[in-house]
Amino acid sequence: MDHIGELHGLPVYDFPLLGEETSALPAAETVAWRLSMDEDRGGETFEDGLRRFLDTVDPARVRALVLGVGAYGTELDAAHPQKTAALLTAAADRLTGLKALYLADLTHEESELSWIVQDDVAPFLTAYPRLEELAVRGSNGGFGGQPGLAFTPLRHEHLRVLRLENGGLPAGAVLGIGASELPRLEHLDLWLGEEDYGRDTTVADLAPVLDGGRLPALRHLGLQNADIQDEVAAAVAAAPVVARLETLRLCRGTLSDTGAEALLGGQPLTHLQELDLHHHYLSEAMALRLREALEPFGVRVNLDGREEEEDEAMRFVAAGE
Repeated sequence: MDHIGELHGLPVYDFPLLGEETSALPAAETVAWRLSMDEDRGGETFEDGLRRFLDTVDPARVRALVLGVGAYGTELDAAHPQKTAALLTAAADRLTGLKALYLADLTHEESELSWIVQDDVAPFLTAYPRLEELAVRGSNGGFGGQPGLAFTPLRHEHLRVLRLENGGLPAGAVLGIGASELPRLEHLDLWLGEEDYGRDTTVADLAPVLDGGRLPALRHLGLQNADIQDEVAAAVAAAPVVARLETLRLCRGTLSDTGAEALLGGQPLTHLQELDLHHHYLSEAMALRLREALEPFGVRVNLDGREEEEDEAMRFVAAGE
């Protein structure tokens, strides 16, 4: 995975490392600030870098933050998400205009996806009750028996976008989201990943999301990057939430003709604006059936990235390790 290029509609801008020029920075509200404090390059910890950032820009005008190296790392280094959460929570009284937060913007060169250590992300939402967008990369628990990615149930009045990008999604995080009250959530994107990389989420765990009762504003749903993509597709085919969706993403996973057949035999999908199935294992005949069933109704069907592995055991998700 690459570094993200924008967040909350703002271009990402790297806050200068210690010793680099800071006299011509953009206005605080015009960019998404990426804080990557590499001690090997800048000689600065994330704690020191965050303090310098808050003293350099006008923190009340900051709208989006992207946390990278130093704030997050792998089980092999010292970066720990609990410390990062504590530091950012303590800064909430200064970052009063924060609307968007991206946790762990690390590339493959900096860390494999499945190695990125995470923890409970609900404290960020508690500390920032007006946050509108939260994206999280990684789910590993690291050494010392840490639980990994979690989401303690809560009520949040302003969250509109929630994305969990990982190679193996813990069931606890999904159940926490399902038990939360998120009345304004419009966009939910869950990467389920592979069992070999920590996925223990099952289709049954997705039931509160697929019911949609606690997510009245949901219009864009992604249940993707799954090694059980056919099972997910079959559940989606009968899910109440689908009737009010505008976009549905079942991409990046191991979707085959079996899952596509379930979609075609389930509830109508002709109201969708987009059905994203890219990176799939569909036959050409099934791909044609999907297009013929949906595109005449104006549905954009993304079938890019067709994989040709016939052995089901050898199929892979787009983002695992």
